[in-house]
Amino acid sequence: MQFRVDDMSCGHCTAAVEAAIREAGGTAQADLGSKTVTVEGIGAARAAELIREAGYTAVPLD
Repeated sequence: MQFRVDDMSCGHCTAAVEAAIREAGGTAQADLGSKTVTVEGIGAARAAELIREAGYTAVPLD
């Protein structure tokens, strides 16, 4: 699944989002240029919650 995360603005942001997903047992690939995060291995609702807990706004993309 993919999320738009408009408030990622630097490498620290992408690392924080990826780490939050990884700690929950999933994998994430954050792309700062497109401000998207691709998540695998955990459900969409849980992924969005983890991104929010890391301090960012996650908008699911269809």
